[in-house]
Amino acid sequence: MRGQSADLHQLDGRRRIPAGSLSAASVSAVTSKQVFCCDGNMASLEFYSKGERVWVPDPEAVWVPAELLQDYRPGEKQLLLRLMNGHEVQYPLRSPSDLPPLRNPDILEAENDLTALSFLHEPAVLHNLRVRFLDYSSIYTYCGIVLVAINPYESLPIYGEEVMDAYSGQDMTDMEPHIFSVAEEAYRTMTREERNQSVIISGESGSGKTVSAKFTMRYFAVVGGASQQTSVEERVLSSNPIMESIGNAKTTRNDNSSRFGKYIEIGFGKNGDIIGANMRTYLLEKSRVVFQASAERNYHIFYQLCASRDLPEMRALQLDAAERFFYTNQGGDTRVCGADDRSDLERTRNAFTVLGVQPEQQMELFRILSGVLHLGNVRVQSSGRSSDRSFIEVEDRSLAIFSKLLGVEGAQISHWLCHRRLAVGGEMLVKPMSAQQAVAARDALAKHVYGQLFAWTVHRLNAALRSQRGKVKSFIGVLDIYGFETFERNSFEQFCINYANEKLQQQFNRHVFLLEQEEYIREELAWTRIEFSDNQLCINLMEGQLGVFDLLDEECRMPKGSDDSWVQKLYDQHLSSKPHPHFSKPRTSNSAFVILHFADTVRYEGQGFLEKNRDTVFDELINVLKASQSELVAELFQLQEVSPLTQGGSRLGRKATREHKLTVGFQFRQSLQMLMDTLNSTTPHYVRCIKPNDLKEPFTFDPKRTVQQLRACGVLETIRISAQGYPSRWTYEEFFSRYRVLLLGPQNLQRAQASCRETLPQLIPDPDQYCFGKTKVFFRAGQVALLERLRAERLRAAAVIIQSRAKGWLQRIRYTRILRAAATIQRYCRGSRARRHARLLRHGKAALVFQKNYRMVVVRQLFLMIRQATLTIQAFSRGTLARRRHRQMVAERNAVLLQARVRGWLARRSFRRVRAAVVYMQCCVRRRAARRELLKLKKEARSVERFRELNKGMEVKVMQLQLRADQQAKENSSLRETLAAYRGAAEAELLALRATVQKLESQKQEKPPPPISDKEVDDRKRAEEKTAQEILCLKHEVEILQREKEQVSSEKEDLSARLLQLQQTQAECVQQAVMKASEALQAELDEEKTKYQGLLRDFTRLEQRYDNLKEMSLLPETPKGHRRSDSTQSLSLEPPSPSSPLQSPFQPAPPSPEEARRVSVTSPGPERRSLVWSSESPKDQLMEKMDVAKDQVVKMSAEDLEHAYDTVRVANRFLERQLRKQQSQQEEGLEAVRRRLHQAVSGSAQAEDLQDLLEAREQECVRLRRELKELKSTVSLRRLLTAGELPPVRTRQSLCSEIPRCTKAAAVPGLLECRKRDENKLIKNLITDIRAEGALSLPPGLPASVLFLCLRQADCSGDPARARSFCGAAVTAMKAALKKHQQDVKMTALWLKNACLLHDLLKQHSPKQSSASEKELPLSADLRDLGRGLSDLCIQAFQQLLSITEARLQNIIVPALLESETITGLSGSVVKMGVSRKRAGSGPRPAGSEAPTMASVLRELGVLHAALTQQALPLSLMEQAFQQLTYLICASAINSLLLRKDMCCWSRGIQIRYNVSLLEEWLRSRGVMAGGAVATLEPLIQAAQLLQVGKKTPADAQAIVQTCSALSSQQIVKILMLYTPSSDLDERVTLNFIRTVQALLKSRCDHQPPQLLMDVRKVFPVRFPYLPPPALHAAELVIPDSLKISFLRRA
Repeated sequence: MRGQSADLHQLDGRRRIPAGSLSAASVSAVTSKQVFCCDGNMASLEFYSKGERVWVPDPEAVWVPAELLQDYRPGEKQLLLRLMNGHEVQYPLRSPSDLPPLRNPDILEAENDLTALSFLHEPAVLHNLRVRFLDYSSIYTYCGIVLVAINPYESLPIYGEEVMDAYSGQDMTDMEPHIFSVAEEAYRTMTREERNQSVIISGESGSGKTVSAKFTMRYFAVVGGASQQTSVEERVLSSNPIMESIGNAKTTRNDNSSRFGKYIEIGFGKNGDIIGANMRTYLLEKSRVVFQASAERNYHIFYQLCASRDLPEMRALQLDAAERFFYTNQGGDTRVCGADDRSDLERTRNAFTVLGVQPEQQMELFRILSGVLHLGNVRVQSSGRSSDRSFIEVEDRSLAIFSKLLGVEGAQISHWLCHRRLAVGGEMLVKPMSAQQAVAARDALAKHVYGQLFAWTVHRLNAALRSQRGKVKSFIGVLDIYGFETFERNSFEQFCINYANEKLQQQFNRHVFLLEQEEYIREELAWTRIEFSDNQLCINLMEGQLGVFDLLDEECRMPKGSDDSWVQKLYDQHLSSKPHPHFSKPRTSNSAFVILHFADTVRYEGQGFLEKNRDTVFDELINVLKASQSELVAELFQLQEVSPLTQGGSRLGRKATREHKLTVGFQFRQSLQMLMDTLNSTTPHYVRCIKPNDLKEPFTFDPKRTVQQLRACGVLETIRISAQGYPSRWTYEEFFSRYRVLLLGPQNLQRAQASCRETLPQLIPDPDQYCFGKTKVFFRAGQVALLERLRAERLRAAAVIIQSRAKGWLQRIRYTRILRAAATIQRYCRGSRARRHARLLRHGKAALVFQKNYRMVVVRQLFLMIRQATLTIQAFSRGTLARRRHRQMVAERNAVLLQARVRGWLARRSFRRVRAAVVYMQCCVRRRAARRELLKLKKEARSVERFRELNKGMEVKVMQLQLRADQQAKENSSLRETLAAYRGAAEAELLALRATVQKLESQKQEKPPPPISDKEVDDRKRAEEKTAQEILCLKHEVEILQREKEQVSSEKEDLSARLLQLQQTQAECVQQAVMKASEALQAELDEEKTKYQGLLRDFTRLEQRYDNLKEMSLLPETPKGHRRSDSTQSLSLEPPSPSSPLQSPFQPAPPSPEEARRVSVTSPGPERRSLVWSSESPKDQLMEKMDVAKDQVVKMSAEDLEHAYDTVRVANRFLERQLRKQQSQQEEGLEAVRRRLHQAVSGSAQAEDLQDLLEAREQECVRLRRELKELKSTVSLRRLLTAGELPPVRTRQSLCSEIPRCTKAAAVPGLLECRKRDENKLIKNLITDIRAEGALSLPPGLPASVLFLCLRQADCSGDPARARSFCGAAVTAMKAALKKHQQDVKMTALWLKNACLLHDLLKQHSPKQSSASEKELPLSADLRDLGRGLSDLCIQAFQQLLSITEARLQNIIVPALLESETITGLSGSVVKMGVSRKRAGSGPRPAGSEAPTMASVLRELGVLHAALTQQALPLSLMEQAFQQLTYLICASAINSLLLRKDMCCWSRGIQIRYNVSLLEEWLRSRGVMAGGAVATLEPLIQAAQLLQVGKKTPADAQAIVQTCSALSSQQIVKILMLYTPSSDLDERVTLNFIRTVQALLKSRCDHQPPQLLMDVRKVFPVRFPYLPPPALHAAELVIPDSLKISFLRRA
């Protein structure tokens, strides 16, 4: 095991890391008992006690944890350890320095910064990276100034715009490690210190360097472009797919490996925006063009062309599958898993187009690349006796295609591929070459052509990325370069790559040392020089005099130089004459050499070094290509004569004719030296990419590969250098908060420094172990562990004292309670004995009574039982007989009844069927007739002509009815007379009949009745009996019918109830369908509003950029004879005439809001046509279009102006297309909703009738209003004609046109009249030139009221064109005033109020609204488009109001809500033990600056609320404003919480909840909670609760899932992973608990979006409530004299 440990640490004495901790048991013996462990750690023997955890070497896992089973005693030769698998092992020890390294406490597990660990050594670093990577899925970790990035081999959702917003403007020490944090640090340092920066990204192939560089540049593009990608940012990002296609290839380690190094300088202007970029490349692997190893590919571009060979434009290239070309099929596998070569080529072509490469040039480039592929298929054949000659067949198809594509002579290429020209004695000889030499010449030509094409592409990219908007003030360079490489066979490329890494490592070491030195100087410490490993000896071996490169170039100049002779010279120089410590010779080879690099020992094979260094291409082939008919081919090889460029972009002073003969090593050294000079002149930022495994499996960690890369990339060297000085650094405030229990004297935060200086000498006797700075106290390695031990002992002693006092108090209370309990027990015992004796006596007496009564009861029960049995038997017998007779009678009766019922039922069923059929037929016939009659009546009711005909014939009908009434009256009188005669005759006949009846009665009384016989009596009796039976039957039938009636009535009631329920259900379904459709329509409307308001915001931003461009064009000094008018004066010009288009963003247009915002450059109006036919130059036309003075832009180029003009035009066209598309989508959606509503309502016939009736009523109302207006006009016309006021020369049309105006003028009093010449003066005094103090003192909405009264007076005066022009000028002036006060909340609220009021007034007096109310007379001028313009202006003012407040809140939300300690003393001792060190230059907050608190946030919100309240804006609008602001507060706080580990603790959760409660109380007191302002804070409230609740049991997990409903699953898991114990009594959240929560979250229905961070840019659609203003009267307005508008007259 000792041997394995030595193998793992073969970094000699320079790699010792003096970190660790000291024992607090014997402070006086600190220096005497410190030892160095086997890994170089300085530790104390006191730590090696039973139960302590250590690290031991392992052949598979590199390091494994173990536990000491017994204390270590000095002199012991072995340690008894227990491994994690339970095995016990003996760890051998030769000396105390072989002790195993100690493990860090659990509280420091998964630290963000490796330098914050107590024990700084290799196993601790490796374990921390593994835990963060596997358990917490964190791929980024800080190591001092280095960001360690582990490739996850999986796409992670941590690179979106919301993440960029979260990191923008934040200090990297406050946030979770991220590539955006490094980019933000570089950007902030550049803008703050005005110094160039560089981001150095290195690592092995496949470690993620290219992706990290891509995300870095994207961050710079977003931040430098102000969240809008302009043309420069787009071109910078478009360079990535081009360089990936021509410079990246698939290797065994990476599917998209960069085979070149690149350094991109992104230039920034004075405002921090990107204005240009430049790219430099290093050491392109040209050998890959002609050779690929197994399972590897050539450059991507070749496979992209082969995959796109079926495209029409690609057929001329005569390409085939990649498997059929020699240069692309050597690796075997021509495809990459998950990649589409055809779509990648399309992306590459689009990138070329963005960068300005025309399609013709792209095809030229593709022809050259295709020619390289065909060149590889040229067959070279041997000839001659000894095969010393070669030839190419004339009919070789590949050569012909190559010659055709590159435009060269095929015969010349064929000849010079097989021959070469030699200069011998001043004569030129042509010498044939063998087939092997010819193939080498062919491959060399292919490599040279591809290299020149690569250089040309880089040159073209740089030309496209060059700054076009001014001088670059500073830049940030992004270096994406290869890491240290070592393979089984290492050649010239690996040697150059490792040489570059040696130079970069030296620069890195010196920079780290410089940062340490600057920190000590800033704190005014007395420091000594820190020793660090310097690799200058290895660099001298490679680049020094008679070094490897020098001897290689010398051997290349030799005519017969070879690889073996060069290697032999290396042996002679660095082994024999002057042995070099970093150079050695392998034992089994004479053609290889070994170099000891800083990272590892590498063996290089000397074969092929000379050939790759020479990179020879014969001049004859170069001359043939120079004479090519293709312009691009000729340009590629003429370029090196005009401007000689090396591969790295450096200029050399050699002759152009010998450019291609410069050695690759010399060029690489020159370009690398330029790179080092650039890096040394900038502030570097380091990103070290780590490849976790060689299988490219996601989230798989291979410790062997990882530790190898950690040693190679300098991460451990950073820890070693920082640990040699004072690795632990605390500010005095932090030290006081953490160790106040150890301090002596009065404890006050104001005298924290004095307390530290007084106490530390007593705690640490050795003064060399600590040092006091200006703002911090510095400790050597291990001293923080000592202080922690002392603090723990002090707290333990205090806890013991507290426990003893508490236990004594508890025992005394317990004794008193026992004494009282004993007396109580005795008393109760005596009472219990007495009560027991009395109870015994009572029981004896009661027993006798019980016996007597029991005997009596037994006898009585026996008698009663016998009697009851007898009676029961008799009753059962009689009952059985009676039931038998009854059943027989019931069966007979039921049979008869059943027969009767069946017969009756059959008859009734037949009758019902016949009756139902008849009724149904009648209903169908009547319904058909009724429908026809209804349709006829509807048509007649809707016909205006019908009404007119009815009105015309109404008088005739009335007369006819009158005549008919008279005739009916006459007939009635005659009928009455006839009726009277009939009545008289009937009465006479009735009298006669009565007399006859009386006569018969008298005769009957006189005669006696005849005798009744027995037969008659019997017949009468039988008749009576028969009658009685019939009566009984009839009664029985009546009862049956009565029951049937009751049954039918019950069935009727049931059917009625069911029908009613069905109707209710149908009504509810219809209502639900209507509600759902309404909700869907409302959601679509909100979405459209959001899109529309977003586009409006973009339009405003583009308009502002357009104004900025105009202002930039006017920056030169104004010449004599021309002076630009002031902005305020330009707004008060004469308004345009009605015939000309309105010169404002709100032009008259069709109803669509998109065309209302169309500016003049998007539609060719008369002005554009006149420009086309004018005789001026294009530049003068453009200057006239953009309203730019010609004399001021003499020095400006037309290209810049055209670029600005095209930018605005394209943006406006894009907005127009988007708005049109959204309008069409909205109309389609509304139509679909209407159809759904119609279908839902049409299900009910009653609803249909009501709908028809409603339409008829509406049409009737419209008709009546129209007729009423016509009648009013007719009456007015008659009055005017009678009075003779109209001249006779006017036509009827003119009379009719003036009638409404005169009527309106006479009917609307209380207006204000403004003469036309005073309109500009009114707008200037009321809007443009009004001062803020005077405007804020006016009553709310006074300017809008005055403007509307003047507008209505102009409309009533009969000049709608003037009213329209006046309204347009007022809207334009209000918009300019709004822009003028872009940073003033009160003025923005003022103009928001006036814009809303003016919009409501115009809407109130519009024809549509006035038709509904007969009291208001509508405006005659068509102001609908201006109304839409005012609506847009209201939205802009509202957005500007929120933007001002958001800008003020943005920088104080996180400090106030998360960092401020509103509850004092809560986190007094919560400072964590392993505090991460800040970067150089990021010290503590200045003493004079005040940290933002919740009072600052509430103050800003109060300013907005006061401004809105002062202007009396509607409450709903205020609620919407605060809903947007609270969402911003919540989103910013949540995003920062999710990215800051130091905020995720219990005490911070309490602080956050308290701060949010203050905000809730403020909102409640202002009455703005009803609009959803508090609901938007729910995620933050739940996050604070999540930090406070328990996190141990499954019940806690269930409670968390149920409580945190507003948080997404990713957010909950992230907070649990980031949770950090705030004290020693708290614990981390276990991984098992997190997995339990994840399982529960999968089962819940999560309505939250599946994203980690909230979208800070989300905007809620604003809805402006329509509140009809009260009637305005000029006499009611109080107009102050300060407005200077006394020229207005009251009409």
